Amino acid sequence: MQVNSSFQNKNQEDGLDIKEQFDNYLKHWIWFVISILICTTIALLYLRYTVPQYQASATILVKDEKKGSLESELSAFSDLGLTKGIKSNVDNEIEIIKSFSIIKSAVKKLNFNVFYYTEGRLKRIELYDEKPIDVSFFESDDTFFEKNQSYIINSKSKTTFELANFAGKKIKEFKYGSLIRLGNCKMVVTKKLQSSQDNEDFSITVNISNLDKVAKSYKNRLGIASLNDKSSVVELTLKDPVAKKAEDLINAIIEIYNQDAVDDKNFITRNTQKFINERLEFLSQELGDVEKRGENFMTSNSLTNISSDANLYVQNSVEFEKSLIETKTQIKVVNSMLEYLNNSPKDDIIPTNILPTTNSSANGNTSELINQYNGYIIERNRILNGGGTQQNSVIINLNNRIDDIKRSVKESLNRLIAALKIKRDDIQNQDNILSGKISEIPRQSRELKVIGRQQAIKETLYLYLLQKREEIGITLAVTSPNSKLIDAAKAQSSAISPNRNMILLVGFSLGLMIPFLILFFKDLLDTKVKNRQDVENKIAVPFLGDIPKSDSEDEIINANSRSSSAEAIRIVRTNLDFMLNAVPDTIAKTVFITSTMPKEGKTFIAINLASTIALTDRKVLLIGLDIRNPKIDKYLNVPAKGLTNFIVKPNEKIEDYIVNVDGFDNLFVLPSGIVPPNPADLLMSPKIDAMFETLKKQYDYIIVDTAPVSLVTDTLLVAKYADAFVYVVRANYLDKRLLRIAESFYQEKKLPNMAILLNDTVWRKTYGYGYGYGYGYGYGYGYGVEEEKKSWKDKLFKKK
Repeated sequence: MQVNSSFQNKNQEDGLDIKEQFDNYLKHWIWFVISILICTTIALLYLRYTVPQYQASATILVKDEKKGSLESELSAFSDLGLTKGIKSNVDNEIEIIKSFSIIKSAVKKLNFNVFYYTEGRLKRIELYDEKPIDVSFFESDDTFFEKNQSYIINSKSKTTFELANFAGKKIKEFKYGSLIRLGNCKMVVTKKLQSSQDNEDFSITVNISNLDKVAKSYKNRLGIASLNDKSSVVELTLKDPVAKKAEDLINAIIEIYNQDAVDDKNFITRNTQKFINERLEFLSQELGDVEKRGENFMTSNSLTNISSDANLYVQNSVEFEKSLIETKTQIKVVNSMLEYLNNSPKDDIIPTNILPTTNSSANGNTSELINQYNGYIIERNRILNGGGTQQNSVIINLNNRIDDIKRSVKESLNRLIAALKIKRDDIQNQDNILSGKISEIPRQSRELKVIGRQQAIKETLYLYLLQKREEIGITLAVTSPNSKLIDAAKAQSSAISPNRNMILLVGFSLGLMIPFLILFFKDLLDTKVKNRQDVENKIAVPFLGDIPKSDSEDEIINANSRSSSAEAIRIVRTNLDFMLNAVPDTIAKTVFITSTMPKEGKTFIAINLASTIALTDRKVLLIGLDIRNPKIDKYLNVPAKGLTNFIVKPNEKIEDYIVNVDGFDNLFVLPSGIVPPNPADLLMSPKIDAMFETLKKQYDYIIVDTAPVSLVTDTLLVAKYADAFVYVVRANYLDKRLLRIAESFYQEKKLPNMAILLNDTVWRKTYGYGYGYGYGYGYGYGYGVEEEKKSWKDKLFKKK
């Protein structure tokens, strides 16, 4: 594999290496196995101890009417248009069905606030139909449904049992069926007729829970939804540990909902009926008052029928007018006769046929007197015409009689005139009365119409309410529930939770995910350089190789070294030759070793690289140029005097400070010497230039241990003497963000012929690597290092 800048740039673009990531997690396989075993075991324990949940469901058809709405309240008056525009809503009925009040009523009806438990081998089991006893509570007060209470019933024999409180304190021994007085209720325990349990001992725990809490629990578990938007079919579902209990509660909820709807409708209808009866009573009274008022009006006005009475009045008025005229005429006739009597000669006969015909006695006497008078006049005239004289006694007697009768006629006519005047006045009075009655007829007619109209209105409303009362009576007799049961509640035969396969899958998945996430976030939060990919993905500096963690930090590689570090440094030595192939063989190939921070192992790399090259029969000089913090003396036994002493003392020869390393014939060391107060000034001394010029002629290789580049400028001051720079990066030590320092030196060419060497890496398996340094061509060598086999205890409890 050729490693040059173009290859490294491509490597940066390639992104995540899937195989590398997989290998990174695979090396921790033991943790994945342990995690999967633990999580799966927890899942199995959860399945073993979790109470299974069963689901029961029922479907109902909600009818198209709105319970408790204005439509129901005014249904009796629908023909008046008062309910126009009111529509039912299935969603409203759903909310009513799952209301807290209905669920609470169902729980109270079924005594579901009382729970029966028996202790199993692993978990407590709730009993329902299969419980051996029934407990009934009577005369309970409000606290019975508010307080949590528990009792333990221990069977003693076929006929007796022991009652204890939840703390285990014995209350008393009772017989089945006996009345037990408790603090807030009375209790009766009856034994079920189950022969299989007659001789069995059992212990039942009876828990009495707060009714509101139990109702809220069921309300949260009750699901109600319309099956589709185009129908009013509603499905009710309920989850419970006891399947039969869920069925009974759903059926009870539907029953109470329907009964509640019927009661609401009947309540409204009865109130409507009561209202109608009250209105009928009131209208009956008002109608009677109006009719009485009409009667009084007719009586006070002497009316029977205003039309016929008006006709009669008019006819009578005409008759009275006619009689009045006749009477006045008769009066005039009588007056003319009186005037005639007073002015007529004594011998004239009085006319008799002009007197008015009346029924009065005066009229009869007058006519008779006139006839007598006329008879005497005729007789007297006959006697006189026969030769009689006025002195004749007969004539005298006749004249006396004529005078007497004439006076009587006058008196009779006067009495007749008086009678006719009385008759005239009476007829006039009667006519005036009739005229007054006729003038009152329009007013009376108007008032009578007002009374009649009020009577008609109240009578119509009275008849309407009578009809509605009959209709409401029919409605009360045939009130229907608000919903129709399509399918009664039926529970599924198998539990819906916990889902065994899903729980096991979740446990297995968590077993995989937990170590994966831990490793992922550990790697995500760890910003240290780990491996070659971390370097190549961050910077474009050529990669020279990596050195695995050494078994001993003080190891110096010799001809017999076969450790992974020794093999890695030998391959680095080989690759380094390709970096230096442009350097003439007549002068020493100078390699500077530096790093970003202290403690990255550059001194260790410098010493071992020098010793490895020296083993190839090359004359190698190791120079300690890190004069601020020299470390070569920790690895090699060298004198205290060295480079700094050579620089500060005049007329000194550099050869006097160079020593041969024990055990290596071709390895020589120039120690750093004493630590000076002015390292930078010393490194700028002309003696440094002269020193390198001299030493390059005497050695094949010069390995220089320099100072870290991020802290001081010492390395940059002497970088011009280097043929190549090995930039040491310590794995698990240097922050990835500090790699930009090496990148900047490389891009700015401050460190010539620079390459990265990764130190202190951890190898887990056999790797094959290729290294190369490119100047338009590439070379590669590979090596493999086998990980030392470790026991599983070492892998778990020892540092990798």
